[in-house]
Amino acid sequence: MTDQANSADSGAGSVIRVLLADDEEMIRHGVRLILRHADGIEVVAEAANGAGAVRLAAEHRPDVVLLDIRMPVLDGLAAVEPLVALDPAPQVVMLTTFGDEENVLWALRAGATGFLLKDEGPQELISAVRAAAAGDAVLSPGVTGTVVRRMLSGGGAGTGAAAPDNRVAGLTDREREVLVMLGEGLSNSELGRRLGIGLGTVKSHVRSILGKTGCDSRVQAALLAHQAGLMG
Repeated sequence: MTDQANSADSGAGSVIRVLLADDEEMIRHGVRLILRHADGIEVVAEAANGAGAVRLAAEHRPDVVLLDIRMPVLDGLAAVEPLVALDPAPQVVMLTTFGDEENVLWALRAGATGFLLKDEGPQELISAVRAAAAGDAVLSPGVTGTVVRRMLSGGGAGTGAAAPDNRVAGLTDREREVLVMLGEGLSNSELGRRLGIGLGTVKSHVRSILGKTGCDSRVQAALLAHQAGLMG
């Protein structure tokens, strides 16, 4: 099936605009049906390979790209960097299967927001799209532990050359508290509820943490929390 733009390309500001890229038409059809019934989400375009995803993302400016890892012409891994280089850049969530940990690691280091197993349920998919649009990391619980352990044991988690202790030394007590919660995988809304603070304040803390520690993403910050021994 060729790449396509959907007729729902209205661009309303409150709507989360999603681009779906997968070479399996049945997968795209199933995801489209799920998201069609979710309030505030619309699939604005679909692609059958990574090249089409990059082209359509540049044209339609989606908020979130759901990107299959294994596709013809240009696979999902090769598409991550040109996607996150767009201005404005979409949040890229990799669609994967269990056992794809090495590819997931590569994608996270390239700038993907996170990963979602293809066999997750409808509500998990909807929640993942909303979390990604809000700037939260999206990590399927089924493989998160494995991926984190492999990134930590590999030594090259992509979070910078300085020693982890030195990189967290400049954080305030509250920022350290937030960093620990990032290490636990909490979303912004969950952080806000636990700390009793507003979403804007949570985002401000996260931005400050990323800037002070030299992390490029929440995923890297979560890994740093483990590397620096903050997780207890």
